[in-house]
Amino acid sequence: MSLDLQIQNSIRSNVSLAGLTSMRVGGLAEYFISPRSSTELAESLSWASDRNLPITIIGAGSNLLISDQGLVGLVVCTRHLRGIEFDEHSGQVTAAAGEPVARLAMQIASHGWSGFEWAVGIPGTVGGLVVMNAGAQGGCAADCVVSVQTITLTGKTHLVYPQDLDFSYRTSSLQESSNIVTGTTFRFQAGGNPLAIAADTEAKLKVRHTTQPYHLPNCGSVFRNPLPQFAAKLIQDAGLKGYQIGNAQVSELHANFIVNLGNAKASDICSLIEHIKTVISDRDGVVLETEVKMIGHF
Repeated sequence: MSLDLQIQNSIRSNVSLAGLTSMRVGGLAEYFISPRSSTELAESLSWASDRNLPITIIGAGSNLLISDQGLVGLVVCTRHLRGIEFDEHSGQVTAAAGEPVARLAMQIASHGWSGFEWAVGIPGTVGGLVVMNAGAQGGCAADCVVSVQTITLTGKTHLVYPQDLDFSYRTSSLQESSNIVTGTTFRFQAGGNPLAIAADTEAKLKVRHTTQPYHLPNCGSVFRNPLPQFAAKLIQDAGLKGYQIGNAQVSELHANFIVNLGNAKASDICSLIEHIKTVISDRDGVVLETEVKMIGHF
């Protein structure tokens, strides 16, 4: 069987994307594949390029809002690109793009390596962590990235270093690039006490679980903090906690989260986001910027 035929057999059509996002909303993908290797990823990109199809990359879907109308072209989900390699001598860890950040944090802690405890509650993958320069509790991806492995839409691989990534608050140059993250190498502090580091990691996870609405579908923090102010406080002070459009609601636990109370539509969430932005702009003169990525037609 030819490679092209193998890929065609792996690609599915009209696949619902709602179950692939933490918000549990979104329409159909015209074509969909979740490759399990870098080779299969490259072949699927080539398949789409040969047909002039637009390509959309998603990971765990934890910081993503997909249109109810779905996405045209090929949607590539990288969550099955797995693998973690520890270099005991250098204190470096290389993780594939689809590795869950929380799982990586727990494994690093069990090794007695410190510097990644802050990431344990982040519900995304390594690829998304780096692209968004995600962070929590005083830490962020930029603090520990050594290099990032990427692949172009035509299948060429590149190694990118922090000085070329333009890391800043919740962003990197990868957001504006068509290149796809396939893996990342991090550096941590080796030689620590595994029990103490694991305890600190568990404590940070507990804080997130008690202060954020993990019990309901959500897409993480909706807005970037307009430093030195905090989006959650602005939204809470505006009396918007609990405000609801359709089945999308501003969380009553954390005001910078929107939760899906059941069968919410992406359009409900989008309308709620716009309502919040309007209220905060009129009330406080602050223009909130979304942290969540919105793709498709809204």
